[in-house]
Amino acid sequence: MSGYQTKQESVAIHGAPHLTIQSLLDRQQYADPLGEAEALGISSAMWPLFGLLWPSSQELASWMERRATVPQERILEVGCGLALASLVMHRRGEDVTASDCHPLTSRFLSDNTALNDLLPLPYRHGNWADADDAPVHAGRPVVEGRFDLIMGSDVLYERDESGHLSRFIARHAQPTAEVLIVDPNRGNRSGFNRRMAAEGFALEEVDLSHAREGEAPYRGRMLRYRRDSQR
Repeated sequence: MSGYQTKQESVAIHGAPHLTIQSLLDRQQYADPLGEAEALGISSAMWPLFGLLWPSSQELASWMERRATVPQERILEVGCGLALASLVMHRRGEDVTASDCHPLTSRFLSDNTALNDLLPLPYRHGNWADADDAPVHAGRPVVEGRFDLIMGSDVLYERDESGHLSRFIARHAQPTAEVLIVDPNRGNRSGFNRRMAAEGFALEEVDLSHAREGEAPYRGRMLRYRRDSQR
C-alpha cells in the first residue's frame, strides 16, 4: 500500500496531443512513513502539492510545445511537480532534465513517462536552498552542470527573501541563457524580478491571460528572462 490515492486523466496541452497523467486524488493525500519529506522541510500541508495538476503547468507545457527547437540546447525544469512541460519537451526529443525536491516526484515521473509510451526522462533532486552542489542529497543524484534554458511554473509561491531560487537558477544557467517562469499573479514577482536582475537577467513579461472556450479562464504571466554573456 502506498498510503495515498491517485487518479489518471487525459490532460489537454494546447497545440499538442493530450498527455495521460497520474496525479494525486486530491489535496488531502499524505504519506511520509519514513519521514523523508519532513527531513526535507516539506510539511503535511505542502506534501500533496507536487502531485496535483496546476493550470500554470499546463500553460508552460503549451508554451514549450509551440517554442521552436534549438539544436543542442540543454533544458532544466525547476520545481517540476508532475513535469508536464518536461514531458512535452521529452516527447519532442529535446535534452531536458526535470528537477524537484519532493521524494515522490521521480516515482510519478517514471509512471507518467510509461503511461505515455516514452523512454525514461532524466530526473535530478533540486532543492533550491542547498548551499552547494554535492553529487548526491540523501542518496539522490542532484542537479549538476549548466543549462541553456531553465523553466518553471508557479514556483513563486513564497516570498523567498533569501533568494534561494534566483541563486539556484544563476548557478545552473549558462553565461548566455534564457529562463521562463509562468506566474499566476501570486504577488511575489517584483522581488524575484529584482533578484534576477542582480544575477544579470533582463526581463520581458508576456500576459498569458485567456478565456478559451471549454476551459476555465486563466490569469497569469510568462516571465521571460535573458542573460547575455556579451552584454
